[in-house]
Amino acid sequence: MKHISIALAMAGLSVLSASVQGEMQGDAKRGAQAAALCIACHQADGGGKHIEGGESWPRLAGLNATYIANQLHDFKSGARSNASMEPFASMLNEQQIADVAAYYSQLPPTPGQGGEEVDEVLLQRGETIALHGDWSAYLVSCKSCHGPDNQGAGTVFPGIAGQHAGYIESQLQAWKGRTRNNDPQDLMGSVARRMSDEDVRAVAAWLANQPPAAKQQELSQ
Repeated sequence: MKHISIALAMAGLSVLSASVQGEMQGDAKRGAQAAALCIACHQADGGGKHIEGGESWPRLAGLNATYIANQLHDFKSGARSNASMEPFASMLNEQQIADVAAYYSQLPPTPGQGGEEVDEVLLQRGETIALHGDWSAYLVSCKSCHGPDNQGAGTVFPGIAGQHAGYIESQLQAWKGRTRNNDPQDLMGSVARRMSDEDVRAVAAWLANQPPAAKQQELSQ
């Protein structure tokens, strides 16, 4: 287990080094103007939107700026496929991408939605996977890459605590079905393909019910 965690960390660090190089400085004030394109789906506060039984749009507020910029670049290049995001990302030039990313990274995170009515057994399964993994199924814990309390780790692994359940579930299913593959060295894909559909629902619901980074800090004061 220790060797696997070290290998994952080394893989993440190699991608981290590549992403930091050539990073463009963003301006949050300019980003607020460019982000007008994003409000319909991601809301004015960057909190995204969760529709029970329907599509969910992720919370961007409080995510790492370089991570957001990298995802926008991937949508623009086609490395990450999404019919809604691709045209919007294509409207942004390199500086605007950096500005939008800086803007959302500085907004206070909002609580996740979804999974409030999930039964306790499923939530306990989600907690186990998120915090400890399941080595009988070769499942690495979420926090192994996404950091303590799943609040995010550097520019590669976003904070997923407090993200909407529907969005987490849809992305895990995308990695599982190989329709999303812009993760470093197939780390997410290899984990998602070992998860049952129930595991996916469980971890998505549990993470959605956890406080995002800013709320976590408030609770610990």
